[in-house]
Amino acid sequence: MTHTTDIDAAAKGSPGAGASRPPRPRPRIHRAWFVAAVTFVTIIGAAAFRSLPGLLIDPLNEEFHWSRGTIGLAVSINLALYGLTAPFAAALMDRFGIRRVVAVALVVIAAGSGLTVWMDSAWQLLLCWGLLVGLGSGSMALAFAATVTNRWFTARRGLVTGILAAASASGQLIFLPLLSWIVEVHKWRPAAVTVALAALAVVPFVWLLLRDHPADVGTTPYGSAEFVEKPPPVTGAARRTVGVLFKAARTGPFWLLAGTFAICGASTNGLVQTHFVPAAHDHGMPITAAASLLAVVGVFDVVGTVASGWFTDRFDPRRLLAVYYALRGVSLLFLPMLLAPSVHPPMIFFIVFYGLDWVATVPPTLALCREYYGEDSAIVFGWVLASHQVGAALVAFLGGVARDTFGSYDVVWYASGALCAAAALMALVIRRRNADAGGLLVAEPA
Repeated sequence: MTHTTDIDAAAKGSPGAGASRPPRPRPRIHRAWFVAAVTFVTIIGAAAFRSLPGLLIDPLNEEFHWSRGTIGLAVSINLALYGLTAPFAAALMDRFGIRRVVAVALVVIAAGSGLTVWMDSAWQLLLCWGLLVGLGSGSMALAFAATVTNRWFTARRGLVTGILAAASASGQLIFLPLLSWIVEVHKWRPAAVTVALAALAVVPFVWLLLRDHPADVGTTPYGSAEFVEKPPPVTGAARRTVGVLFKAARTGPFWLLAGTFAICGASTNGLVQTHFVPAAHDHGMPITAAASLLAVVGVFDVVGTVASGWFTDRFDPRRLLAVYYALRGVSLLFLPMLLAPSVHPPMIFFIVFYGLDWVATVPPTLALCREYYGEDSAIVFGWVLASHQVGAALVAFLGGVARDTFGSYDVVWYASGALCAAAALMALVIRRRNADAGGLLVAEPA
C-alpha cells in the first residue's frame, strides 16, 4: 500500500517519498498525444491553401493576363506575412489561449480563399491571397507547433516537432492531386472554394478537442512526473514579442539560425512549392503530372521530417543542419538537367531525395532555439520562421521575374543551390552553448 501511495504522489507532483521517482506507466494513452493529433490535423487543414499557389500561376495568367511577377508578388506577400505573423501569434496564444487564436486563424484563411472567386483585379488577389490568407496561415505556422510541444511535452520533443512539421507536407499530399485535378477539369475557382471549406471543417475539431495546457485537464506534461500549474495570461503580447526579438538579436546564434532558415524558405516554399509546377510545364510536362510529383515530395517529407526529429533527440543539431543544407544544394544544381516532358527515373530520384530533406531542418532548428532561449524559444522560433518566409517571399517574387526576363527558371535553380551551400557553412559556425550568465549566452567554439 505504501508503494502504491508513493507512486500516486509522484504522478500528482506532490512532495513525498516517491515524488522523485517517475510514475508507473499508465495503460491509457497520454492526453498530450491527442492534443498533438488535433494539432496535426489542424495544420493539415491550413496547409491546403499552401498547395494551391503553384497550380494557379498559369490559370490566372491565362484568364486575367497578369504577369507571373504580379502573381508571384501575391504569393510573396502571403509567404512574408506567414512568417512575420508567427511570433506575434505565439505571444497571442500565451495571452488568449491556443484554441481561440487557431480557430480565428482558420476562419480568416477560409474567408481569404473563398473571396478570391469574385476577384477581377490584381489588387484583390494581393488582398485575399496575400494579406488575409497570409495572416491566417501565419497564426497556424510552426510557432503553433512549437507552443504545443513546449507546453504538452518534456520528453520526445524532437520526435513530436518532426511529426507536427510533417503535417504541412501531409496537407500538400492530401490536397495537391485533388486540387490539380479540380483546376484542370473545373478551373481554379472550385479549387479555391475547396480550400476554404477544408479550413472551416477543421474549426470544430479545434474548438472541441484542443486544450491550451495540461493543467486544463488535470494532467502532467508527457514525460514529466510533476504537475505544472497553468501560467496566468501574459498581457502585452506585441510588446513581449518585440522585446524577445531585441533580446535574441543581441546574440550570434539568432542571426545564424535566421540566415540558414531564410535560405531554407527560399529553396522550398519560395522556389519548389511555388515554381516547380510551372517550370515543369515549361518543359512540356502536364500540370497534373508535375503536381503529383510535388505530392510525392509530401510523402517523403513526412518520413524525412519524423526521422529528423528522431535524429535531433540523439545527435548534434548543428551538424544535422549542415548535412541537410549541403545535400539540398547539390540536388538543386542537378534539377535543370532533369526537367523533361515526361517523368523518368532520375526525376523520381530527385523528388524522393528532395522530399526527405524538405522540412527536415525544422526539428534541429527548433531544438537550437530551445537550447539557447528557453521559455522564449517559441517566440524566438517564430522570428526565425519569419526569416524563413521572407526568404521564401523574395524567391517567390524573383523567381517569377526571372522567368519573365530570361524565359526559364535555370538561373534560379543554380542560385538557390549556391545559397544552400552557404547555409551549410553557417550551421557549422553556430557555437555550442555551455552557460548562461546574466541573461547573456556564453559559448565555446563549435
